[in-house]
Amino acid sequence: MSQIRIGERLLDLRTPKVMGILNYTSDSFFDGGQYNRPETALSQVTKMLAQGADIIDLGSFSSKPGAKLLEPQEQINRLEPLVKSILATYPEVILSIDTYSSQVVRALARFTNFIVNDISGYSVDPDLPIALAETNLPYVLMHARGRPENMSELTQYEDVTGDIIKALSAKVRALRNMGIVDIILDPGFGFAKTSGQNYQLLRQLAVFGIFDLPVMVGLSRKSMIYKVLEGTAETALNGTTALHMVALMNGASILRVHDVKEARETIKLWTRLSEVNE
Repeated sequence: MSQIRIGERLLDLRTPKVMGILNYTSDSFFDGGQYNRPETALSQVTKMLAQGADIIDLGSFSSKPGAKLLEPQEQINRLEPLVKSILATYPEVILSIDTYSSQVVRALARFTNFIVNDISGYSVDPDLPIALAETNLPYVLMHARGRPENMSELTQYEDVTGDIIKALSAKVRALRNMGIVDIILDPGFGFAKTSGQNYQLLRQLAVFGIFDLPVMVGLSRKSMIYKVLEGTAETALNGTTALHMVALMNGASILRVHDVKEARETIKLWTRLSEVNE
């Protein structure tokens, strides 16, 4: 699948896209608290769009290891005024909403179309696929186990890539049986995976091409990078860029990033490399 439908719009994924992260929360692992006020959030959206973001991903809660999930109504209270503010300034922006809640999806779908970016693979809220079918919104199906507060304890796999393929296959079939076709896959780097498993998954990312669905990669500044480099999330930009190129070469369609400019440049170089190979 080379495109997804968002309302009346088609997003062409034959060229990889950049999804810019906006953490509208105080406790995210990298930039928590920097953009949790309306004025700073809108300023960051302006910056990311100017740098070439194709999609803006809005998150109202932290999903870092150990974090607790946020109640749906609190997500709505945070996100609804923010979404309205962004759309008032940038009516053509493509938004992604980081949520696992059918209640949030239904509330926000009343006034706009967006991508639903769910870290739980609809395990937190089994009603989410019903809301997707009702709203016809595209869906990021991510692989995860447990919840952020216990996922680090759930890293036992026979074969991490094979096991994830099996788990996602079952969920893709279930979604398609409900009429949901605009699906993006996310292997879930860092979610119930060890550092070694993350790197195996990245090395074997091209295997996900068997689904014929777009693949989104969320590696940006994660511990799988900065712990290997003996640094911190703040010093992990160079490592992030290096692994983004690996992801692109292995078939990634969307890079979910904190640093839009650098991701856009990586895609430009990857595109040039692909043109030369042809």
